[in-house]
Amino acid sequence: MMAAGEDVPDVSFESDSTDSEDDSDWKEDNDAGRSPCLFCSNIYSTISEAISHCCIDHNFDLVKLKSRFNMDCYDYIKLVNYIHKHNPDASLMMNTEEPLWESEEYLRPVKPEDHWLMFDFEDIEVPCPGPENSSSSGFHVNAEDGRVTLSEQHFAELQGRINYLSSQVREKESEIRTLKEIMEKMRRVTQEVMADDSTSSAIKGFESIKLEDDVGYFNTYSHFSIHHEMLSDRVRTSSYRDAILCNSELWKDKVVLDLGCGTGILSMFAASAGTQKVIAIDASDIIFNAMDIVRENKLLDKIVLLKGRIEETQLPQKHVDVIVSEWMGYFLLFEGMLDSVIYTRDHHLAPGGLLLPNRCSMSLVGLGDTARHAELIGFWSNVYGYRMTCLQHEVVQEATIEVVSQDKIITTPCLLTELDLRTCTQNDLEFSSDLNLEVTTDSSLTALVGYFDVFFDLPHAVSFSTGPHVQPTHWKQTVFLVEEPLPVKKGDVLTGKLVCQRQRKDLRALSVSISILGRNLKFLLSNEQ
Repeated sequence: MMAAGEDVPDVSFESDSTDSEDDSDWKEDNDAGRSPCLFCSNIYSTISEAISHCCIDHNFDLVKLKSRFNMDCYDYIKLVNYIHKHNPDASLMMNTEEPLWESEEYLRPVKPEDHWLMFDFEDIEVPCPGPENSSSSGFHVNAEDGRVTLSEQHFAELQGRINYLSSQVREKESEIRTLKEIMEKMRRVTQEVMADDSTSSAIKGFESIKLEDDVGYFNTYSHFSIHHEMLSDRVRTSSYRDAILCNSELWKDKVVLDLGCGTGILSMFAASAGTQKVIAIDASDIIFNAMDIVRENKLLDKIVLLKGRIEETQLPQKHVDVIVSEWMGYFLLFEGMLDSVIYTRDHHLAPGGLLLPNRCSMSLVGLGDTARHAELIGFWSNVYGYRMTCLQHEVVQEATIEVVSQDKIITTPCLLTELDLRTCTQNDLEFSSDLNLEVTTDSSLTALVGYFDVFFDLPHAVSFSTGPHVQPTHWKQTVFLVEEPLPVKKGDVLTGKLVCQRQRKDLRALSVSISILGRNLKFLLSNEQ
């Protein structure tokens, strides 16, 4: 950073060099304005002039103080605030054997918009000019107004230093660009290597997860708030209710397994539909509350409740006629519970048995909401007066979960994948899909929005959607923000590719890569967000 003046009053000069506008702006912001003397009522146009006046007229030498007490910028701030608060004589400050301003209380500004606190104290290096050293140091002090004139030699030295520092900055910027390119290349190579790993290794990794490794995941379902949210979701709960009660003939005298039963609401629907028996299982502590709920509703003769992980629990009977489960997570596959559904289907569903829901699809649509984009991304440009734009790239990579407005949707939907729960395997939980989104209005693309649809293909068919075009659910939508809005026009067809993969170190998390409009975007859905 360029200082307002080296270490003495008003070092000002013109130069033919190509100093950047940023340097000029910095100098104006930090050195211009009304700058009062620290020890009298005189006011100067710059801090440099005020420093010169303090040195010449009050014998207050910042350089000597800096050298004597090995001061840094924080010490300088304390010194300025101490002077403002106590109004000491300059001679007291120069003759003290110990710094009087050591207390941390002097880090708090005493005067608002204090120009003295904007001065770059670190750049004070040369002796304060005086009769004995003004010529040797390359300065000439005008006795009338205290302004300092640089000698040609000193001017040349300062100009050389500026040019050297500018070249150093350019060199470092080049190094940073090179390092960024290397890091991006390493990320691409790593992704390609991971993509080449056999899917069987990922499956083996998931099946090797033990209950003690999943304590955090199951504990989230031990809290009542999440069950209140799910039960309050009328779209979700009434769809399951209608699929069960409106098709009661399919359930008569059947044995039903409720996988991840939670509070037991689906088990009670099934019991009310005339089932012979319901086996309800959950690995979280909510199962103990479900036992009380079932007892309270006098259904203990119909519902058997078990605590445990389905992969590690012995059921009262090997096979069941129906498996019902509300397993869906954000962006459908987040949380990885579909693995347990597939395991249960393959190990416990009788031939010809029912699996509900039996089909799901995933879709993507374009969003043009510049106000929300500015709220989420532009926020980092001014955080209580400080810039934090370095975080924007990291923030964008975390997919957000929220309800988006239907009137902000600017493209047709694109079907990503469809899962038949009766036949799908764990291999289908990682997929890639070509994108084809037609723009419906002139706008700016600020995000891509993922959602899913759920189907109960029964005699009385039931389905529901989690998209932005229908009543919101507790799943909301998954929003993949772009770092900068991308202008699009009605009729444009946005093509690209989406790749959804599981995190190898956390198989319940998802990694989503989207290529569109020349951008390669990477996102993460993780329990650690």
